[in-house]
Amino acid sequence: MTQYGDYVRYHYNGMFPDGKKFDSSYDRSSTYNVFVGKKQLIAGMDKALVGMCVNQRSLVKIPPHLAYGKKGYGEIIPADSILHFDVLLLDVWNPEDGVQINTYHTPSNCSRKVEVSDYIRYHYNGTLLDGTLFDSSHTRMRTYDTYVGIGWLIAGMDQGLLGMCVGERRIITMPPSLGYGENGDGSDIPGQASLVFDVVLLDLHNTKDGITVTNQIIPESCTRKSVAGDFVRYHYNGSLLDGTFFDSSYSRNRTYDTYVGRGYVIAGMDEGLIGVCVGERRTVTIPPHLGYGEEGTGSKIPGSAVLVFDVHIIDFHNPSDTTEVIVTHKTEECVKQTKKGDFVKYHYNASLMDGSSIDSTYNYGKTYNIVLGANQVVPGMEEGLMDMCVGEKRHLVIPPHLGYGERGVTNEVPGSAVLVFDIELVDMEEGLPEGYMFIWNDDVATDLFTEMDKDKNEEVEPSEFTDYIMQQVNEGKGRLAPGFDPYRIIDNMFSNQDRDGDGKITEAEFRLKADEVSHDEL
Repeated sequence: MTQYGDYVRYHYNGMFPDGKKFDSSYDRSSTYNVFVGKKQLIAGMDKALVGMCVNQRSLVKIPPHLAYGKKGYGEIIPADSILHFDVLLLDVWNPEDGVQINTYHTPSNCSRKVEVSDYIRYHYNGTLLDGTLFDSSHTRMRTYDTYVGIGWLIAGMDQGLLGMCVGERRIITMPPSLGYGENGDGSDIPGQASLVFDVVLLDLHNTKDGITVTNQIIPESCTRKSVAGDFVRYHYNGSLLDGTFFDSSYSRNRTYDTYVGRGYVIAGMDEGLIGVCVGERRTVTIPPHLGYGEEGTGSKIPGSAVLVFDVHIIDFHNPSDTTEVIVTHKTEECVKQTKKGDFVKYHYNASLMDGSSIDSTYNYGKTYNIVLGANQVVPGMEEGLMDMCVGEKRHLVIPPHLGYGERGVTNEVPGSAVLVFDIELVDMEEGLPEGYMFIWNDDVATDLFTEMDKDKNEEVEPSEFTDYIMQQVNEGKGRLAPGFDPYRIIDNMFSNQDRDGDGKITEAEFRLKADEVSHDEL
């Protein structure tokens, strides 16, 4: 409401009682701007303007003695004229006015407020005091981004934005002395205009900021934390500081996998993934100079945006890691330990580091059987089964380069996944010396070829050879390498003796391996 000493901007039509117009601010396309109560107006108008509100329209009747009296005003207003004014008040302010702030929404969480030299991103609608819109960041569909408190903005905005929280909404009203002053902006903002900004703060950071880590949930069993050079698999939800979502690994149903501390990801995430535990959850807030900078990504992430990542660490390993073997149960007696070539039978429960189950032999009611050293399982499992006793139980942690590598197993094991096996050795059969698929338990017959040549045609057919070897095995005189198809072994043995490849063995071709490398094997 207008008081004496206020400065006002108003439009008017001036008329005589008969309705004849003698003056109008509308015709000049410019408001009338003046101090009230300082005798800069005719007394009747000075008095009529006091108590008016912005956007109030008043019909004012001014008698001659409060207007131009007996003298009139030149040829325009005759002496003793009664004047009628149709007045619309558009603006009012006082030289003592400062910035007025009306906060109409405060977020429930506000860990930080705008300070001098902060860089902020905000949306606004800018209007004159009468509600006339002169500018809006919303119509441009992009925020206004600037430093605060160091003269990059008009003085009233520089002051009015201080102390805001991200998500806060406030109305900032300022007199022209803190806005665009006497001359306005030359286009949409007239001179001596009060300005009103309806502002919502979306983002806030300082160039001195580093990353911040909050909302940490650390599992009780954390024996190791990530270091530079580790390869990490993690899930994340990515949002802007105002909560606007921009990306999620969950929506792709696969983890984000990367080396940390080596520049494979933005600097803030590179730092934020150091010192984490498997299973840990944390929120990493990253200022733009450690994120996507002034340019953003051009689509989902605007320039100079603070990023917030809610991260869940699924697993990590280092390329130098070996298989971790923990004995969880020892047997009281251990006659033999497993070695390369042995045929072993074991149970296992397999899972990922986050506890997700992969497979279990217990589900099938039978053991998993392999020959150690025959590349029938991943290298980490080969290593974990070595030097083990029947009845022993072990906990194995196998890095991906000793497991299923970068590709994993489709629909079963993710790429680059660390594997966890709880194994129990149920049975074992001692293997043959390295390089042998058959050995003699007893002394070799003096005329082995003749014994094999049942039909005495001086040639050993495949069937004769097979029958003879199987007979020796059944009678305990010889032993085939356990865990392999015996007939395939015998076929290979026959091929080794059939040196000319004609499908039969002659006495000239036949010889023991002992004749070559001093060991009793065909």
